[in-house]
Amino acid sequence: MVFLNLLYFAILTFYGVKFVTSSGREMTNPLDPDTRIALNGPETFWVLTFATGLLSLSGDLGLDISALRMAVVEVLCIVGLSIAQRRPVLSFPIVIYIVYLLWLFVGLTYAPSFNFGIRVILKYSYPLLICLFASAAVEDIEVWMKSALWARKVALISVIFAFVPFLGIIFPVFWYATARAINYISMMIFSLALFYYTDEKRKNLLYAVLFILPCFIWVFRTSIMGSLVAIMAFYFIRYRVRSLPIIFGIIISGILAVFFIPSLHDKMFQKGTNITLEMFQNGEVSMDNVNTNAREAMWETLENNFYEGHELIGAGTGSVQNFMYTHFVFGGLKVPHSDYIQMKCDNGLIGLVLFCAVAIFVFFHCFKVYWANKDDVKLQLSSLVAGASIIGVFVTLYSDNTVNYSMATLSMPFGFYGMMLGLLRKQKEQL
Repeated sequence: MVFLNLLYFAILTFYGVKFVTSSGREMTNPLDPDTRIALNGPETFWVLTFATGLLSLSGDLGLDISALRMAVVEVLCIVGLSIAQRRPVLSFPIVIYIVYLLWLFVGLTYAPSFNFGIRVILKYSYPLLICLFASAAVEDIEVWMKSALWARKVALISVIFAFVPFLGIIFPVFWYATARAINYISMMIFSLALFYYTDEKRKNLLYAVLFILPCFIWVFRTSIMGSLVAIMAFYFIRYRVRSLPIIFGIIISGILAVFFIPSLHDKMFQKGTNITLEMFQNGEVSMDNVNTNAREAMWETLENNFYEGHELIGAGTGSVQNFMYTHFVFGGLKVPHSDYIQMKCDNGLIGLVLFCAVAIFVFFHCFKVYWANKDDVKLQLSSLVAGASIIGVFVTLYSDNTVNYSMATLSMPFGFYGMMLGLLRKQKEQL
């Protein structure tokens, strides 16, 4: 299996280098299968990169091919930016992201480990480079649709691998189930958007349902929350204040799911407790009743060691990773299962506020673009997907290692946002 994954890595790297430096190739037009479209080199490389983010090529092999693959793609994005005919779009949220990365570099100056600090910076750099490259490479809705549809096809294959017995064990090419479930948030939103904007309503509705089901089947509470919040963000962008009844209905449905889906109820609350909906309605349920799988104790320990005493700037970029990798703590865990806790401990409130501001401003930018372009379907479609998916994915940073899985998780909403910026620039140039 190690040999096969190394072979897949070599193939992806070969075609990545080939595409980004080539003059391009022809592909089937996703909007009209009877015609062909000509993509240049950077556009072809983008379709390949966006579609294959779910491939970690590591699994449980003990060989971290995923880190090498991420580094290679980052280098190719930088090369692609130098080759692309257009400059990347530096929107206000992207400028904040750049400031955040600069703050991470500042955190290196007082970090306990330079190596772990660089590792953390590389993981945060990936979504930014993906976004910048997409904004430079993509300017046509055909490329937007082609890359998103291929990403959905790969996601569908990963679902099949997850639920066909032994298939995922024999070919461990995809990211862990937690990463896949977070990826499915963006694919679910993409499918929901196509339900409203294309004629293939039944097909796209089935896709939307398909991509929200795994997090319920696997009982991944973080991904369930992210999926529901993404749907609420979707309808808020689309209907504004008129979406409030829909949002309220989703909240009620989420609460009912906790109490009436046995597997979710059992995982949500501490063992030995019989928490009922009536108790919740009477205000008799507190965080003490919620089963955090000992995460709360771990978070408290990390905050005591790395956050308290230097709340503004933290203990230095990579502090948490350095501590968890060099000490046997929390039963051998290497990640804190909360990117927000890690941000606070590593880079303080300044880092946490900056990174959260990126998501908030991306959402409001997408909201603005959606309503400023009522007669432009491509901009409404792209802004709707980017805005809703980024809010849903950012919710998962609360209690998951979303940044660790950047290739499969954060790359999706930031990729969609980058493509939206490219489409928006072309529209402005044509006015």
